[in-house]
Amino acid sequence: MNWFEAVILGIVQGLTEFLPVSSSGHLAIGQALFGVKEGNLSFDIIVHAATVLSTIVVFWKPICKLVSGLFKFKYNDETKYVCMILVSLIPVLIVGLFFKDKVEALFGSGLIVVGVALFVTAALLFLSERISDKKEGHEMDYKSAAWMGVAQAIAVIPGLSRSGATISAGLACGVKKEKVTQFSFLMVLIPVLGEMFLELLHGGFTAQAAQIGSLPLALGFLSAFVSGLFACKVMITVVRKAKLDWFAAYCVLAGIAALVLNYILK
Repeated sequence: MNWFEAVILGIVQGLTEFLPVSSSGHLAIGQALFGVKEGNLSFDIIVHAATVLSTIVVFWKPICKLVSGLFKFKYNDETKYVCMILVSLIPVLIVGLFFKDKVEALFGSGLIVVGVALFVTAALLFLSERISDKKEGHEMDYKSAAWMGVAQAIAVIPGLSRSGATISAGLACGVKKEKVTQFSFLMVLIPVLGEMFLELLHGGFTAQAAQIGSLPLALGFLSAFVSGLFACKVMITVVRKAKLDWFAAYCVLAGIAALVLNYILK
């Protein structure tokens, strides 16, 4: 992977991370188009970390409020919110501890998995829109956080949108779209940063270990961060207000494109 490909893939990651269309799926499609035969997990992690950093920048005030409330050492709204985030982490922690090798194998399994997973994402978005229309909508609660955590754990499959799966799970539980959207983006902070920390400990971001030069790795991170800032500020509003059916239709088209590319590039 050269620096130009890294920049383009970083931009793709940043723009798609905050839409329910699967950034990992788009990365896999982009890597296939550029001739990167095997998914590079270190590159995937570092561009995800870049968009997590952009999330922290955009949500800085709410995050500071949560931290401030947590250190009052009493059970308040902020403490409850942090506890719900911790509950949502349990399923993905289990996957990370016991199924990491299988997850890593999925990232090199080709575009068939991506295409099928994009179809599943489309179905989840379509169905959750139908379900949420029938419900009045309430605030986040522990039950919704737990189901969103299960959705996040399943969404380690490339092509299955993490935000799409978690937002769909929250909507199916009856949470208001604006509340479930913010929770969806905040609940991913700890898992991605934790994965990046573990990679650093094991030397996964050295040029030799990542099988990619230091410059492409750095430029991929920078482009994902900058595009992520733009997407996080602009696209979250779109997700909150737009019908998920539009994203479902896009995922179907992206899934078809992935299957066609898999056939062409064989």
